[in-house]
Amino acid sequence: MKKIGILGGTFNPPHIGHLIVANEVKQSLGLDEVRLMPTAVPPHKTAPGDATAEQRLQMVELAVMAIDGLTVSAFEVGRGGVSYTFDTMRQLTQIEPEIEFYFIIGGDMIDLLPKWHRIEELVTLVNFIGVGRPGTNGTTDYPIIMVDIPQIELSSTLIRQRFSENGAVQLLIPPAVEAFIREEGLYGSCTVENRNR
Repeated sequence: MKKIGILGGTFNPPHIGHLIVANEVKQSLGLDEVRLMPTAVPPHKTAPGDATAEQRLQMVELAVMAIDGLTVSAFEVGRGGVSYTFDTMRQLTQIEPEIEFYFIIGGDMIDLLPKWHRIEELVTLVNFIGVGRPGTNGTTDYPIIMVDIPQIELSSTLIRQRFSENGAVQLLIPPAVEAFIREEGLYGSCTVENRNR
Protein backbone atom coordinates (compact mmCIF):
# COMPACT_ATOMS: atom_id res chain seq x y z
CA MET A 1 0.00 0.00 0.00
CA LYS A 2 1.36 3.40 -1.00
CA LYS A 3 1.95 5.83 1.87
CA ILE A 4 1.23 9.48 1.16
CA GLY A 5 1.50 12.48 3.47
CA ILE A 6 -0.77 15.51 3.27
CA LEU A 7 0.43 18.90 4.46
CA GLY A 8 -2.41 21.39 4.33
CA GLY A 9 -2.26 25.13 4.83
CA THR A 10 -2.87 28.50 3.28
CA PHE A 11 0.72 28.73 1.98
CA ASN A 12 0.37 32.49 1.77
CA PRO A 13 3.20 32.29 0.77
CA PRO A 14 4.97 28.90 1.05
CA HIS A 15 8.37 29.15 2.76
CA ILE A 16 11.29 26.89 3.65
CA GLY A 17 9.65 25.96 6.97
CA HIS A 18 6.85 24.21 5.04
CA LEU A 19 9.37 22.41 2.84
CA ILE A 20 11.47 21.27 5.80
CA VAL A 21 8.39 19.83 7.54
CA ALA A 22 7.23 17.96 4.42
CA ASN A 23 10.66 16.62 3.52
CA GLU A 24 11.66 15.60 7.06
CA VAL A 25 8.38 13.73 7.66
CA LYS A 26 8.72 12.00 4.28
CA GLN A 27 12.25 10.84 5.08
CA SER A 28 11.54 9.91 8.70
CA LEU A 29 8.49 7.76 7.97
CA GLY A 30 9.55 6.47 4.57
CA LEU A 31 6.54 7.96 2.80
CA ASP A 32 6.27 7.60 -0.96
CA GLU A 33 5.20 11.21 -1.38
CA VAL A 34 4.05 14.29 0.52
CA ARG A 35 1.41 16.46 -1.09
CA LEU A 36 1.21 20.12 -0.12
CA MET A 37 -2.46 21.07 -0.30
CA PRO A 38 -3.43 24.76 -0.22
CA THR A 39 -6.82 25.60 1.25
CA ALA A 40 -9.35 27.26 -1.05
CA VAL A 41 -10.41 29.94 1.43
CA PRO A 42 -7.85 31.29 3.91
CA PRO A 43 -9.17 31.50 7.50
CA HIS A 44 -8.26 35.19 7.70
CA LYS A 45 -9.53 38.30 5.94
CA THR A 46 -7.64 39.02 2.76
CA ALA A 47 -5.60 42.20 2.61
CA PRO A 48 -4.90 44.42 -0.41
CA GLY A 49 -2.29 42.75 -2.60
CA ASP A 50 -2.98 39.35 -1.02
CA ALA A 51 -2.66 36.17 -3.09
CA THR A 52 -5.65 34.44 -4.64
CA ALA A 53 -6.18 30.70 -4.21
CA GLU A 54 -4.83 30.15 -7.73
CA GLN A 55 -1.71 32.24 -7.01
CA ARG A 56 -1.08 30.34 -3.76
CA LEU A 57 -1.37 27.09 -5.70
CA GLN A 58 1.11 28.35 -8.31
CA MET A 59 3.56 29.36 -5.57
CA VAL A 60 3.42 25.89 -4.00
CA GLU A 61 4.04 24.33 -7.42
CA LEU A 62 7.12 26.55 -7.81
CA ALA A 63 8.29 25.74 -4.28
CA VAL A 64 8.26 21.95 -4.71
CA MET A 65 9.25 21.61 -8.36
CA ALA A 66 12.88 20.71 -7.66
CA ILE A 67 12.32 18.56 -4.56
CA ASP A 68 11.98 14.83 -5.12
CA GLY A 69 8.92 13.31 -3.46
CA LEU A 70 7.14 16.60 -2.73
CA THR A 71 4.13 17.41 -4.90
CA VAL A 72 1.21 19.83 -4.88
CA SER A 73 -2.49 18.96 -4.66
CA ALA A 74 -5.14 21.28 -6.09
CA PHE A 75 -7.89 19.22 -4.45
CA GLU A 76 -9.26 21.85 -2.04
CA VAL A 77 -8.64 24.82 -4.34
CA GLY A 78 -10.47 23.00 -7.14
CA ARG A 79 -13.42 22.24 -4.88
CA GLY A 80 -13.60 25.83 -3.59
CA GLY A 81 -15.16 27.21 -0.42
CA VAL A 82 -14.20 26.48 3.17
CA SER A 83 -12.72 23.02 3.56
CA TYR A 84 -12.95 20.88 6.67
CA THR A 85 -10.15 18.34 6.94
CA PHE A 86 -12.69 15.61 7.63
CA ASP A 87 -14.56 16.26 4.36
CA THR A 88 -11.33 16.44 2.36
CA MET A 89 -9.87 13.25 3.77
CA ARG A 90 -13.16 11.35 3.52
CA GLN A 91 -13.30 12.19 -0.20
CA LEU A 92 -9.63 11.38 -0.78
CA THR A 93 -9.89 8.00 0.92
CA GLN A 94 -12.91 7.20 -1.25
CA ILE A 95 -11.16 8.31 -4.47
CA GLU A 96 -7.87 6.57 -3.61
CA PRO A 97 -8.73 3.60 -1.36
CA GLU A 98 -5.40 1.93 -2.14
CA ILE A 99 -3.45 4.71 -0.37
CA GLU A 100 -2.66 5.01 3.33
CA PHE A 101 -2.83 8.72 4.18
CA TYR A 102 -0.76 10.55 6.78
CA PHE A 103 -2.01 14.00 7.76
CA ILE A 104 0.77 16.30 8.96
CA ILE A 105 0.12 19.00 11.56
CA GLY A 106 2.23 21.32 13.69
CA GLY A 107 2.26 21.60 17.47
CA ASP A 108 -0.14 24.56 17.38
CA MET A 109 -2.73 22.41 15.59
CA ILE A 110 -2.15 19.44 17.90
CA ASP A 111 -3.18 21.62 20.84
CA LEU A 112 -6.46 22.45 19.03
CA LEU A 113 -7.39 18.91 17.92
CA PRO A 114 -10.32 18.59 20.37
CA LYS A 115 -12.02 21.47 18.51
CA TRP A 116 -11.58 19.98 15.03
CA HIS A 117 -14.70 19.20 12.99
CA ARG A 118 -15.67 15.51 13.45
CA ILE A 119 -12.28 14.71 14.94
CA GLU A 120 -13.42 11.35 16.39
CA GLU A 121 -14.19 10.10 12.86
CA LEU A 122 -11.20 11.83 11.28
CA VAL A 123 -8.67 9.92 13.40
CA THR A 124 -10.11 6.67 12.02
CA LEU A 125 -9.60 7.85 8.42
CA VAL A 126 -5.97 8.99 8.54
CA ASN A 127 -2.79 8.65 10.53
CA PHE A 128 -2.00 11.95 12.25
CA ILE A 129 1.63 13.03 12.16
CA GLY A 130 2.70 15.76 14.57
CA VAL A 131 5.77 17.96 14.37
CA GLY A 132 6.89 20.28 17.13
CA ARG A 133 6.67 24.04 16.79
CA PRO A 134 8.26 26.66 19.05
CA GLY A 135 5.94 27.79 21.84
CA THR A 136 3.46 24.89 21.61
CA ASN A 137 2.80 21.91 23.87
CA GLY A 138 2.10 19.40 21.11
CA THR A 139 0.37 16.98 23.48
CA THR A 140 -2.97 15.27 22.92
CA ASP A 141 -4.98 12.21 23.89
CA TYR A 142 -5.67 11.48 20.21
CA PRO A 143 -3.52 8.90 18.41
CA ILE A 144 -0.68 10.81 16.79
CA ILE A 145 2.79 9.88 15.56
CA MET A 146 5.30 12.54 16.62
CA VAL A 147 8.25 13.19 14.31
CA ASP A 148 11.27 15.07 15.57
CA ILE A 149 12.40 17.61 12.97
CA PRO A 150 14.67 20.67 12.91
CA GLN A 151 12.49 23.53 14.10
CA ILE A 152 12.53 26.91 12.45
CA GLU A 153 10.52 29.82 13.78
CA LEU A 154 9.24 31.19 10.49
CA SER A 155 5.75 32.24 9.43
CA SER A 156 4.03 33.38 6.26
CA THR A 157 3.01 36.50 8.20
CA LEU A 158 6.67 37.43 8.62
CA ILE A 159 7.34 36.82 4.92
CA ARG A 160 4.41 39.05 3.89
CA GLN A 161 5.65 41.74 6.25
CA ARG A 162 9.14 41.56 4.77
CA PHE A 163 7.73 42.04 1.27
CA SER A 164 5.55 44.98 2.33
CA GLU A 165 8.58 46.66 3.93
CA ASN A 166 10.93 45.75 1.06
CA GLY A 167 12.93 43.64 3.52
CA ALA A 168 15.16 40.63 2.86
CA VAL A 169 13.52 37.27 2.10
CA GLN A 170 16.58 35.51 0.71
CA LEU A 171 16.94 31.95 2.09
CA LEU A 172 13.46 32.16 3.67
CA ILE A 173 11.51 31.26 0.53
CA PRO A 174 12.55 29.52 -2.70
CA PRO A 175 13.93 31.96 -5.32
CA ALA A 176 11.23 30.98 -7.83
CA VAL A 177 8.53 31.87 -5.29
CA GLU A 178 10.15 35.24 -4.58
CA ALA A 179 10.32 35.99 -8.31
CA PHE A 180 6.63 35.08 -8.74
CA ILE A 181 5.60 37.30 -5.81
CA ARG A 182 7.47 40.27 -7.25
CA GLU A 183 6.15 39.67 -10.78
CA GLU A 184 2.58 39.55 -9.46
CA GLY A 185 3.11 42.48 -7.07
CA LEU A 186 1.83 40.45 -4.10
CA TYR A 187 1.96 41.56 -0.45
CA GLY A 188 2.85 45.11 -1.40
CA SER A 189 6.10 43.96 -2.99
CA CYS A 190 7.91 45.86 -5.69
CA THR A 191 9.25 44.32 -8.85
CA VAL A 192 12.82 43.09 -9.06
CA GLU A 193 13.64 46.01 -11.40
CA ASN A 194 12.32 48.65 -9.00
CA ARG A 195 13.90 46.93 -6.01
CA ASN A 196 17.35 47.08 -7.60
CA ARG A 197 17.19 50.80 -8.42
